[in-house]
Amino acid sequence: MEQPGVGRINSNENENASEKKKMSEEFESNTIMESLIDMPLATLDIKEEFGITDVAHKNKESSKGNEQVRKDKRKKRKKKDYQPNYFLSIPITNKEITTGIKKLQNAIIEQDKRLAKTMSRDGSFHITLLVMQLLNEDEVNIGIDTLLELKPLIEEILQGKHLTLPFQGVDTFESQVGFVKLEEGDHIKQLLEIAEVAKRTFQEKGILAGEDRSYNPHLTFMKLSKASWLRKKGVKKINPKLYEKFINHRFGEEMVYRIDLCSMLKEKQSNGYYHCDSSVVIGDKNGSEPDDAELVRLSKRLVENAVLKAVQQYLEETQNKNKPGDGNSVKTEEADRNGTENNIRK
Repeated sequence: MEQPGVGRINSNENENASEKKKMSEEFESNTIMESLIDMPLATLDIKEEFGITDVAHKNKESSKGNEQVRKDKRKKRKKKDYQPNYFLSIPITNKEITTGIKKLQNAIIEQDKRLAKTMSRDGSFHITLLVMQLLNEDEVNIGIDTLLELKPLIEEILQGKHLTLPFQGVDTFESQVGFVKLEEGDHIKQLLEIAEVAKRTFQEKGILAGEDRSYNPHLTFMKLSKASWLRKKGVKKINPKLYEKFINHRFGEEMVYRIDLCSMLKEKQSNGYYHCDSSVVIGDKNGSEPDDAELVRLSKRLVENAVLKAVQQYLEETQNKNKPGDGNSVKTEEADRNGTENNIRK
């Protein structure tokens, strides 16, 4: 027979457990968001630079068990949890382009020195191909593997040809973000195809990737959000007069030879470029000339190989010295040599 109040106590316990579970889930979700927001780049700054919206994307179904599990987990995330923190980057390294951008930036700063804080840093110039959310090391590793799988798909689109991006003119997004424009041409169609294939490939791996708005490739050179205090000074928009001399300026052409998986939040490299977890080479830069990043990786491999070879040689020598009978072998060799010399004398 059930004791008076026992049913009510069990009911309360179940309600408390359910409430605790709900609070735990909310705490976990809030912790993820706080960790992203508290990183070096402000959320608003990230959104404006990478064109991010707070809308989650549904992923395509897959027959693979593990991938389906990952997808299901990601689908359960609320829309507010989709805060991209990684992106695919096409680095802009042509000195003609970067020098032209510096001239543009300096021309604007000469007219209003306060805008110096709004300029993109040297070495950080790039075109964003795709934004995504990678919350832990496992997801970053999935992103790295997916980028490798993306390489042949991109090469299939290019059909053995190089993708060259010509830049000409200047424009803004709602007078808040200044960017150098891409010229019209077939290269934009190819770039859009690559962006779509990248989005589909990453989503098929269960990664939250992409955005709601249409893809608009651009080369950012300044953002008012980098100096939010300017609003208090009355600077709320980028005045077109500041860059009118560059409206039709031709900055040059960039040959796409590399695509990087970069972090929006991790500390940038010493050269100003973003933290890069992985890269794929699409074509040779300037023919067969390797880029700086490739030279650094090559140097590291050479050093590692040299150290490994030295360690192996040391271990082999140590093992040979410690082998039983080594001392006797030396003595025997000396005895044989002495015997040979005595026979010669005779």
